[in-house]
Amino acid sequence: MDRIRIVGGHRLNGTIPISGAKNAALPLMIASLLTEGTLTLENLPRLADVSQLARILANHGVDYTIEGKRSGDSDTQGQTVHLAARQIVDTTAPYDLVSKMRASFWVLAPLVARMGEAKVSLPGGCAIGTRPVDLLLMAMKQLGAEIEIEGGYAIARARNGLKGGDIMFPKVTVGGTHTALMGASLAHGTTVIHNAAREPEIVDLAECLMKMGARIKGAGTKTIEVTGVTRLNGARHAVLPDRIETGTYAMAVAMTGGDVLLQGARADLLQAALDVVEQTGAKCVQTNDGVRVTRNGGFFFNVTATSRSMSSPSPTQAS
Repeated sequence: MDRIRIVGGHRLNGTIPISGAKNAALPLMIASLLTEGTLTLENLPRLADVSQLARILANHGVDYTIEGKRSGDSDTQGQTVHLAARQIVDTTAPYDLVSKMRASFWVLAPLVARMGEAKVSLPGGCAIGTRPVDLLLMAMKQLGAEIEIEGGYAIARARNGLKGGDIMFPKVTVGGTHTALMGASLAHGTTVIHNAAREPEIVDLAECLMKMGARIKGAGTKTIEVTGVTRLNGARHAVLPDRIETGTYAMAVAMTGGDVLLQGARADLLQAALDVVEQTGAKCVQTNDGVRVTRNGGFFFNVTATSRSMSSPSPTQAS
């Protein structure tokens, strides 16, 4: 597509199904490697990245089954998939697969936790420079894994299983927190993750792992405690709705006016953003079906100007 032509000046009205969050879906799919049972994920978004990760997981032995459409379903709605890693057939993730999706490097943690070893290509292969997965490897080392870098691959071993430990991230890392959660779930003993990421996608992974039998406390805070278990079970879990998609459509209604139901959306995932949207004169209301955004005309509230006036004292105040 060379161009997109937009004709403005029209109110937006109707219902928009909100997709499952890709940044939650990918680690949830990878978590299927932790168990012999079947992990069923609902509201999985229909994205190229999801299909690509399914191919990567199949390389390790994960069976991937998509439920057929039901009457009334559309291509914009999430799909339900079943992932079953009854037998891990390969603990190597080659460069030609990992290079297509950086998040696929996260298979390192569940493979080592369950199989005691993994050989995963670095996302940049043998490229010289700072490796973007240093904190993920650090987390695995803190769980007792032996790590070697050889020929563009991270080779991790924990012949006697991973062991609980203290993981102190020098900076907040979503990927590192995902890795630590998955590895610690099957580690011997208790793991404490300090300076953990607090995004809703972290909480979503933790909730899914707990449905599988993991023992996790503190997800959504800067300190997470994980008590390892000997095995995890299958589970059924719905991927949380995408907050970026929700916010984008909410802003569109605020600009044009109208009445739109963002079906399946959750206001609690982006309340700060919706508070700003409401400053434009729009209303964002959580309902049983999602978030309803309405605006009936009127003037646009100048958020930037107001923010400046609130932060800078007036000449009278300054004197």
